[in-house]
Amino acid sequence: MIFHRVDLGEMEMKRSLTRILTTGLMLALGSLAAHAQTEGKVVAPARIMLLGLFHFDNPGLDAVRYESLDVMQPGSQAYLAEVVASLAKFAPTKVLLEYPAKNDELINQRYAAFLAGTLELPRNEIYQLGFRVARQQRHARVYGFDAAAPAQTIKLWDYLARDPATEKRLMDLIASESARLQELHRSRSLREILILSNSAAEDRRNKGFYMLLNPVAAASGDFHGADMNADWWHRNLRMYALIQEHAGPGERVLVIAGSGHTAILRDFLGADSDREEVDVLPFL
Repeated sequence: MIFHRVDLGEMEMKRSLTRILTTGLMLALGSLAAHAQTEGKVVAPARIMLLGLFHFDNPGLDAVRYESLDVMQPGSQAYLAEVVASLAKFAPTKVLLEYPAKNDELINQRYAAFLAGTLELPRNEIYQLGFRVARQQRHARVYGFDAAAPAQTIKLWDYLARDPATEKRLMDLIASESARLQELHRSRSLREILILSNSAAEDRRNKGFYMLLNPVAAASGDFHGADMNADWWHRNLRMYALIQEHAGPGERVLVIAGSGHTAILRDFLGADSDREEVDVLPFL
């Protein structure tokens, strides 16, 4: 009988604990639901639009080199005005641009000068698109989201000198891509180039460049190719983390960056259950 009374006591304690936990869980869920509502309406998840492009003032520092289309020409300027007007349909609440935190004060001083009518916009896409869209939406400021990966010593290029077959494939790819982009910028309009830059095929091409180098030095266990790629993905993960910081519930965030970045950022956004992508192509 003593053991029986102890068992009943334990059962009662378990029932009480279950009731407490259930009540606490219901209160927590109710609190979350209350926070997720504004004036009786459920707050929508953040919506993000990624606009990938070539750098309008390309300094020619990348391995793939070409003379880019001049966006300051009348035809391109007219098209940029169209894009800015089209993006009004998305109505971004924030505009994120490819510059690092250290430049934030300078960039926003220039944005303030632009709003005051005392800045003639430079060629860079930060100004030609970013500033114009932000002004259209009456934003007080713009935001940077560029970030560097931790410094690393990657010996890929030294290693390639000992792997002439892979080095030749890489040099041939760089030459082919440089020629392709040069012809593209010589013969196509800005509209056509931006549409192509945000296509699934171009995203795949951007990432495929890195896959060529990925197995370099894998057999020796040095993994120079994979480590270089990890450095690039690391940088983009940091950039996406900054996008996440800005893209809270209910926000509509326009992200403008080089298409090499947006090709990878789209993969991250596709895996992010708290945010959804708005396809930029219908706006171009």
